[in-house]
Amino acid sequence: MRERSVTYRLKRGLALTTLVGLLLLIITVVYFYWKPITDLPSALAFDRAIREMLEHVALPLIILMGPVLFVGLRVIGSAFAPLEEAAESIEAARGQERGFRIDTSRMPTEALPFTNAVNDLLTRLDDAATRHEAFAADVAHELRTPLAVLLLELDRLDNADALRLKGDVTAMQRLIEQLMLLAQLDASAAAQVALEPVSLKDVATQVVSFMAPEIIAAGRIIALDTSGVDVQDPGSPMQRPIVQGRREALAAALRNLIENAARVTPVDGAIHVRVGPGAVIGVADEGPGLSPEQLTDLARRLRRADHASHNGAGLGLAIVDRIITAHGGKLMTDPDKRELSLHF
Repeated sequence: MRERSVTYRLKRGLALTTLVGLLLLIITVVYFYWKPITDLPSALAFDRAIREMLEHVALPLIILMGPVLFVGLRVIGSAFAPLEEAAESIEAARGQERGFRIDTSRMPTEALPFTNAVNDLLTRLDDAATRHEAFAADVAHELRTPLAVLLLELDRLDNADALRLKGDVTAMQRLIEQLMLLAQLDASAAAQVALEPVSLKDVATQVVSFMAPEIIAAGRIIALDTSGVDVQDPGSPMQRPIVQGRREALAAALRNLIENAARVTPVDGAIHVRVGPGAVIGVADEGPGLSPEQLTDLARRLRRADHASHNGAGLGLAIVDRIITAHGGKLMTDPDKRELSLHF
């Protein structure tokens, strides 16, 4: 790594140049003055001449090397400072890459071709992402109408197969709605649409209330715990679980976590949803739990756990991860508690 560093090469070149220049200067002085010195009449005069050369030629040169090296290193550092600033701005834009471009106003002329090429690449990537999102949104929108018609037709049939097919079509309809929601999130991020304050407690209450009848009908229990935000610690200020985001997106993320928990929880088992302490929503189940490595793998699109429903498209945790990332948070797992949580 050091051998490939331009800064290291410049510093090494500066040190070598200074050293070679010092040696050449000393050799030149010795060459021109050696014969007159050797012709001095006495050894005492010779010693004085040598001492004079060391004190007035060699010593000042050695002392001068320090400031020269210091100034040289500062010049090298200032020359590369715009590159370091660009790297810091790129790192600071993590999670907000859409529309990001490197500022070239202070960039060295020699680095402009590279930074301009990178900016051009970012522009092409943004355009490709926009086209991809528009295509996904158009496809999802076009599929909503025929699915709605299909559901109406299935309502007219009265048999077990129709009920099963209706459940599959409803699941497909939910998936399409989530895909459209993801496209809207990406479009909002690209357009830098202002977000609204959202209460995590309200979102959790709404989602749990909506899903409770279905979960109870399936023979499971669901509980909501808001004690982490309802009870204030006298020794510290209360952390209000208010985040900036899109309410419907956060509700969709929580629904996916609860559905995932319901799939792995056995009949008569319980699903626990908690809000807090702080800006956190957690969903614990009675499944085997997920390790961080498994969660990372499952958060990739089109991947399913071995115990996941085969009716799904493998997008549940991927959608949750995309939503929480768009809100500047992180999807985390606690295998011991068998809990997946959203941290904002």
